[in-house]
Amino acid sequence: MDERANPATEAFLAHRNLLFTVAYEMLSSAADAEDVLQETWLRWTGVDQETVRDQRAYLVQITTRQALGRLRTLGRRKESYVGTWLPEPLLTAPDVAEDVELADHVSMAMLLVLETLTPTERAVFVLREVFALDYDEIAGAVDKSQAAVRQIAHRAREHVAARRPRGDVSAAQARSALEAFQRATETGDLRGLLDVLAPDVVFLGDGGGIKQAVPRPVVGADKVARLLVAGLPRLAELGTLRPAQVNGYPALVFQQDGEVDTVLAVRIDDGKVTGLYAVRNPDKLSHMDRETALRR
Repeated sequence: MDERANPATEAFLAHRNLLFTVAYEMLSSAADAEDVLQETWLRWTGVDQETVRDQRAYLVQITTRQALGRLRTLGRRKESYVGTWLPEPLLTAPDVAEDVELADHVSMAMLLVLETLTPTERAVFVLREVFALDYDEIAGAVDKSQAAVRQIAHRAREHVAARRPRGDVSAAQARSALEAFQRATETGDLRGLLDVLAPDVVFLGDGGGIKQAVPRPVVGADKVARLLVAGLPRLAELGTLRPAQVNGYPALVFQQDGEVDTVLAVRIDDGKVTGLYAVRNPDKLSHMDRETALRR
């Protein structure tokens, strides 16, 4: 019998991209999200399908429980991480950018905001705000009462609202700002950079102790501009700097000898670059060689 004819297998494959998105939004790591999917599959194959009323909700619940366990382990791992920790970037398909709400939630900026939530708050926020699960379904996934889940959701929404990007930015606006940013950095145009950077812009670098990166956040337009003018033109001489869709938004990817060396994601508020995230840790760049499908 063809394995794909198995109803349990068909259901898992039908919802796989959704489950990966749930796990990735909770963990900010594609590698760990893939591991969670493997664990979800193993548990799903042991479920009596006749007892399952809603396969999608049931699979999301399994995935959430597995991701919660891994999220707590990741927290301990991050405590010993060398330098600044950043989410693992994903090369995303054009349809992710077209889904404005999904792109917002998987952006590097939002993932960093989600990092400030507790594991349970993060799970509740993701399941409610991104995937619109009912409170009873979320309660089953996080092992809390519906009343508790409602309180957690309210608290998480307020926390995220206070820290999320300050204004909605369309893909076209983000692309325009990134193009101006790229022109200024490649030509060493300090004035042009200062025009596109917000006064309180923050530059973060993640080398994971493997690649050189700024050891601590660089804050302020003047400092960030001078750092970029000194570094990026030199990088352009060593390889290629190209635009790409990363986590649903335009970003820059630096390649050297055909390999991705650095992913520079940006946060844009009101037409200005407010955040720059340079991921250089090679362990986090394995998903930059192919598009990752994300679904809600």
